[in-house]
Amino acid sequence: MLVAVGAFAAMDALLKLLAGAYSPMQVSALRGAASVPFLVVPLLLTRRLHELKPVNWRLQLLRGVLTVIVMGGFVYAVRELSLADAYGLFLIAPLVVTALAVPILGEHVDRTRWIVIGIGLCGALVMLRPTGTNLVSLGALGALLSALAYAVSALTVRILTRTDTTASIVFWAIGLMTLFCGLLALPDWRPIRPGDWLPIAGIGVFGAIAQHLLTEAFRLAPASVIAPFEYTALLWGMLIDWAVWSVFPSAHLFVGGGIVIASGLYLIWRERNVNPLAAEMP
Repeated sequence: MLVAVGAFAAMDALLKLLAGAYSPMQVSALRGAASVPFLVVPLLLTRRLHELKPVNWRLQLLRGVLTVIVMGGFVYAVRELSLADAYGLFLIAPLVVTALAVPILGEHVDRTRWIVIGIGLCGALVMLRPTGTNLVSLGALGALLSALAYAVSALTVRILTRTDTTASIVFWAIGLMTLFCGLLALPDWRPIRPGDWLPIAGIGVFGAIAQHLLTEAFRLAPASVIAPFEYTALLWGMLIDWAVWSVFPSAHLFVGGGIVIASGLYLIWRERNVNPLAAEMP
């Protein structure tokens, strides 16, 4: 899981590099296009293409739209913010998943968890640093919008797994995202510079490595053991910011990010102890 998160961070760093030359929608389309071969070829070689057949078309389509918002908002965020700042704000997604599970899935969230969710959102507010003269930046809004869409998308997956295969869920989310982002990017589409083909290929490679290791991690250990390591993304972001862009994290990021991570870890711990059977599920 640690290496998987590092591979995702490397992919996001390449996205940030491309975002300086292309629109967020074009970068998102390129990210999807670079990933599709790694999704289809293994199924083709093992003669399992039938697993791509969608069952719940409406929910697959909704998730495709949500993935557009996730990728577009996140790419815009990493273009405007440091990688660590974007990660710090995006890490509120697990808190939002817990909150939205009530109206969307009808799950029960007790008072303690609501309090922890509120504390975690206060941590996000610390990272946003709103003042009387400078409210929330557009980059920060992009990260928050991406996190919100990701949370809703994660809940749709829990419904889709009742009818569709994992391969189908992943393929159609990426495939529809690539199509929709490509169409939205067409009016401002820029020709790909020769030197950018290597980073685009790197996005596909790092994404495939990360997805494979992520799957293996959840195969080898319970979700409640693996999930906390997702928060190491913030450390990877800080390291890449320092090594590539010579950017150092602010005190607000340490404080706010710490609050968000502590809140998320508490929710994972509580789920593991209060509802151990659910915590074992990936």
